[in-house]
Amino acid sequence: MTSREHDHGAVGVSAPGSVVLDIGPGIGALVLLTPPDLEGAEIEISTDAPGDRRTHSQVRKRVTRRQSGGSAHADVSYAAVYPSLAAGNYTLWRDAETAAGTITVAEASVTTWHWPAPADG
Repeated sequence: MTSREHDHGAVGVSAPGSVVLDIGPGIGALVLLTPPDLEGAEIEISTDAPGDRRTHSQVRKRVTRRQSGGSAHADVSYAAVYPSLAAGNYTLWRDAETAAGTITVAEASVTTWHWPAPADG
């Protein structure tokens, strides 16, 4: 469920190198890129097994630095990170009843997925 209902307290900007991924045999990770207006939202995910329990991750502002032509530039993105998922098929949830989409998380890999625009616009 995409919500701000879960109260884990406010979190700040993620610094470069602040996310640890636990990937390897049978385990992958997901980076869900979102629009800025979802900052703070908690996006739920579940396997495609009927009745599977959902888990969530909070969308945070992510700032990375890159070097170009001798000067540093900041890149800003918004993402929820799911650092350790069993390899397989998953559903990301727009709300309690509406799926935003389905993805496959590959083992020993980081899957990147872009949050889709609502079907009605």
